[in-house]
Amino acid sequence: MSDVDAVLQAVGPRLRALRQRKDTTLTQLSETTGISVSTLSRLESGQRKATLELLLPLTRALQVPLDQLLDEPPSSDPRVHPRPVERNGMTMLPLTRRPGGLQAYKLIVPPGWPAGGFELKTHEGYEWLYVLNGRFVLYLGEQELVLMPGEVVEFDTHVPHALTNPGPAPVELLALFGPQGERMHVRARPRSAADD
Repeated sequence: MSDVDAVLQAVGPRLRALRQRKDTTLTQLSETTGISVSTLSRLESGQRKATLELLLPLTRALQVPLDQLLDEPPSSDPRVHPRPVERNGMTMLPLTRRPGGLQAYKLIVPPGWPAGGFELKTHEGYEWLYVLNGRFVLYLGEQELVLMPGEVVEFDTHVPHALTNPGPAPVELLALFGPQGERMHVRARPRSAADD
């Protein structure tokens, strides 16, 4: 059996365990994904080989990343093991594992990024950025904002924007990104009588 076959064979038990952990029946999962109950049952028992056409709707319905079905995480280890992704020279470390909803990332922006200039872009969503280290520039509409460590910015990504690092050192940011209409909420502790 090849490594790929072994990985695909192990999907069934993981799928069953995930479904049961989420207290979801085969019928409910079938209704959510459009995959027949018999196909789901055969997939869980190992009688049906997993394909992307089956796995993608299942990950959306169960709200887990694909790698959780393909590569069992250590069950007793609570540590997060992010897998860095490089996009256009910037490194992104995902800090959330659940697809959809708010997503958290650590961004490492190299010096002089982006090479060759920048272009203001828009997209769906809402973004919140916290500067950990370094100094970066956010172009937001007609504004040019220089942000330093400890500063935070929150904006609607329909507004044309661009992130740049014109400095000589890398910039580290925490980024929260949410679908349109889903904003971050900061709650302060209630004021006590001792504060008066």
